[in-house]
Amino acid sequence: MHTAIVWFRNDLRLTDNPALSEALASAQTVLPVYIHAPDEAGIGSLGSASRWWLHHSLLELSASLAKRGAELVIMQGDSLSSLRALAATSKAAAIYWNRTYEPTLVKRDTLLKHELRQQGLLVKSFPGNLLIEPWDIQTKNGGPFKVFTPFWRACQALLAAVPTPLPAPKKITSARHDFHSLSIPELKLIPTIPWAEGFAKRFVPGEAAALQRLSDFLDAPVTDYAQMRDRPDHDGTSRLSPHLHFGEISPRQALSAAAARALDPDFAGRARGTDSFLREIGWREFAQHVLYHFPHTSTEPLDPRFKDHAWRSDPTALLAWQRGLTGIPLVDAGMRELWHTGWMHNRVRMIVASFLTKNLGVHWLEGAAWFLDTLVDADLASNTLGWQWTAGCGADAAPYYRIFSPVLQSERFDPERVYLRRWLPELAALPDAWIHKPHEAPAEILTAARVRLGRDYPLPIVDMKSSRARALTTWQEARETSVDLKTPETQKKRRLKSD
Repeated sequence: MHTAIVWFRNDLRLTDNPALSEALASAQTVLPVYIHAPDEAGIGSLGSASRWWLHHSLLELSASLAKRGAELVIMQGDSLSSLRALAATSKAAAIYWNRTYEPTLVKRDTLLKHELRQQGLLVKSFPGNLLIEPWDIQTKNGGPFKVFTPFWRACQALLAAVPTPLPAPKKITSARHDFHSLSIPELKLIPTIPWAEGFAKRFVPGEAAALQRLSDFLDAPVTDYAQMRDRPDHDGTSRLSPHLHFGEISPRQALSAAAARALDPDFAGRARGTDSFLREIGWREFAQHVLYHFPHTSTEPLDPRFKDHAWRSDPTALLAWQRGLTGIPLVDAGMRELWHTGWMHNRVRMIVASFLTKNLGVHWLEGAAWFLDTLVDADLASNTLGWQWTAGCGADAAPYYRIFSPVLQSERFDPERVYLRRWLPELAALPDAWIHKPHEAPAEILTAARVRLGRDYPLPIVDMKSSRARALTTWQEARETSVDLKTPETQKKRRLKSD
């Protein structure tokens, strides 16, 4: 075979890239291409923060390919038309890519395979972004999983068969073509406002940075990961999520590296952290599994009892939440961290989501949309799973009565108030006992700290106690609502309850 096109998508790496490896093994020349077609992703289209990441990741990928003798062709527009045009000008006989699993993109890829094969091209897709394909694992009843623990248990039984990561090519013989490639800046991915300046202080996009981040994490933080992963005041997490989302590193690489570290005799007795880390990789797999099998969940609850839930429309409260001006310190700290860095600690993500959905009663889709736009690791599957989990309407959902208390959470997971003071400088002078609940602080304490509530820092936009009570009642009623009122058993239960 003369020329093969490798279509890069959410796999912006050269190491452990099955599509690239197959092209190099089967073709004389290879033509790498990236097609920017955001409209084809539907609700999973890149948000502003992710676009910033993509810009820099493409620059790194292009440079890595150039070092090996290949050019990354950049195109924009309809994927089918772009691939047809590129195949014609390069006289390519094959097109390879690694699979994505979002519902809209699965439909698109299925259509592309059919159309491209109709014109005589060899088209293959490969498993390069998950440990286990969504259709390769099922419950004992033959259906998809809805609960994480049995899902991960089933996955663990298959991990030994996961292929080892593929090496990066040392050289790529690039195909000739007459197609005009866009420059990466021409894609206009960088935000037009100076919003993303803080992103670069926290993250370095690209495959090399991803590999370094994994190595650094396994050298130290993973040791205490099981204990420290819930502490937003410490750098105790891997922060690999954006690298995994853009495919700058594969889950197989993370699995292989973690497994090797666990076998290291110098690492003996510290394997708990590695197990906990791999479990988080498992949650990523679970999110993809659920969205693949239940594609409607990107916009609708998995639990149909919440389909007609009476969410509140409160634009003013939503805006205060987005800006980190709710008057609830831990919530505001998390939302400001998100805005300034494009990332938020996972524990805090659950807390701000609980506050929006339970205390404010705002639809989880509003929060999910904001996260998709402002997170550099915005992933449709993980984002959907997380928001529905917190709202109590999704897979393996939190019990309806689980409503996070920001005060208790900050006392437990930010014991020295480092996180609060980092993101709420206007409250930094308050004593530890009051910084997480300034609205309850005595007047003399506020005066000494020069904090004027309602001016320097807002008063709470909602009463936590009464809003919690309201949420408990509303959610309990929703979960007790029967989906099927026609079955005799259901009718009997409802009669007994009404009696």
